[in-house]
Amino acid sequence: MNDGEDFMVHASMEEIPKISKLEKRIAEPRMKKRMKAESLTSLNNLDDGCLMHILSFLSPIPDRYNTALVCHRWRYLACHPRLWLRVDRFVKDLSQPGVFHSIELAVSAARPGDTILIGAGGNHLVSNIQIKKPLCLIGGGETPDETTLVCSRGSDSALELLSTCKLANLTVKAELGCCLLHRSGRVTIDGCVLQCETNPLDHLSYPIVSTAGDEERDILSHIEVNETVVEKIKGNSVSVLQTRIEGGAKAVSTSGDLVLQRVRVMYSKACLYFWFDVDHE
Repeated sequence: MNDGEDFMVHASMEEIPKISKLEKRIAEPRMKKRMKAESLTSLNNLDDGCLMHILSFLSPIPDRYNTALVCHRWRYLACHPRLWLRVDRFVKDLSQPGVFHSIELAVSAARPGDTILIGAGGNHLVSNIQIKKPLCLIGGGETPDETTLVCSRGSDSALELLSTCKLANLTVKAELGCCLLHRSGRVTIDGCVLQCETNPLDHLSYPIVSTAGDEERDILSHIEVNETVVEKIKGNSVSVLQTRIEGGAKAVSTSGDLVLQRVRVMYSKACLYFWFDVDHE
């Protein structure tokens, strides 16, 4: 290489600007962030089946409900019958999938793990509806008073719960008997209103009646297992969260192995809100 070529290489190297250490520290995170953003796949690139499966892991209210506000496609997927069933007394087109006139029909058609959204407005008549599979029943109104389940007179209960399930944002009324009859399973009552109508036989009505424990104890009495294993096998409890309870002889009547525990009450101007558990001692 001659002197002229050496001069040209040296001059070209001098034209390259030098980067300070401070500029490197500022530039590197930006470059990494840009590369990471470009390498990520958008959630909207997933097909409907994958995206619907992801939405199924969200809690129905308010998370899954809020996803319907994202766009038209997400609204279609979030409200799809595969994710929840709907009870609408005013619907005219019964050919719509996943839409039913009554709670009893919706419970019968539901699969284990389904969520049933009960439409607000008017009264839904219920009588001794047995729930034998894990379900979630949610009121469709802004407050529990907008979605009311009325137990017909002469019925033992509005809902008879024989499996793990959740009730949320609902009002359940009963004149005689009880609002909820708990036979077995883990039941959660969140943000509901349980009302026993005032009548001369008020001492015969209870918002919640639990008979869980008797049958399981008879079945397991001949099996030699420790108490911890027995408790796990039973798995019976009732958890009440921020729920108004009105009327009746007392809030809970138990005739099985469960007892009332951890009671908390919040007083407001118009009503009382209860938090408590019905569980094993």
